[in-house]
Amino acid sequence: MAAPNTITTAQLARLIGTPDAPTILDVRIADDIALDPRILPGTQFRDFRKVADWVGDFAGQSVAVVCQRGQKLSHGVAAWLRQSGTRAENLEGGFEAWAAGKLPLVRPDHMPPRDRLGRTLWVTRTRPKIDRIACPWLIRRFVDPNALFLFVGPSEVADVADRFGATPFDIEGVFWSHRGENCTFDVMIEAFGVQSDALDRVAAIVRGADTAALDLAPEAAGLLAVSLGLSRMYRDDLAQLDAAMFVYDALYRWARDATGETHDWPATPGARA
Repeated sequence: MAAPNTITTAQLARLIGTPDAPTILDVRIADDIALDPRILPGTQFRDFRKVADWVGDFAGQSVAVVCQRGQKLSHGVAAWLRQSGTRAENLEGGFEAWAAGKLPLVRPDHMPPRDRLGRTLWVTRTRPKIDRIACPWLIRRFVDPNALFLFVGPSEVADVADRFGATPFDIEGVFWSHRGENCTFDVMIEAFGVQSDALDRVAAIVRGADTAALDLAPEAAGLLAVSLGLSRMYRDDLAQLDAAMFVYDALYRWARDATGETHDWPATPGARA
């Protein structure tokens, strides 16, 4: 059983990728980061030495604090956060326990630069349907919860990326785009290193819906129908993205927890409704 104000790796792993995931703060020292620069999904870096300056940024939030071994740095920062009204826990065993458990770690190789507020900025074509919705969902749930997305005319994506320091995706000629039979969603999962059985299931559905290969997964046709319906419901691309986040949250939870479950009606004895 975890100690008070401590979260285990298993508990945190169940929350990552869901809307209930806490903000994850990495307070490791530079030497430890240099040994292994990978980060937990959705991590933000903070300097423990300046905690008094930034502690108020997380008031009212739920936070998990990670240091190298889950000892003095994460305990101290979590205690500081609780002084400011933050629901803060330190990760039991720290980064080393997470890595030893072979839990998802994001590779920093292709991480876009962050703005002065610590956010990544992305740009793609307007009027998204599937890949340009699935990718922002993946980024916000597994890479940067505070990521911002710009939807602009197809001919303007490259220039907007250049002028505003945004990372272009799902257009021809950029790193984050289709490769062979894989769509951009597949490329992001691999490049960021966040593969899991659940995300692989979601990726097959996204690929099938996005590339008209509906035989890749039985659910692909359903995702295509829902995606096209959402695109007709919303003229504002950001409003459509906000609405679709719930769709992908549900799809991910099905892929992780419910693929073996069926809907029985009337319910069979002992079956869950």
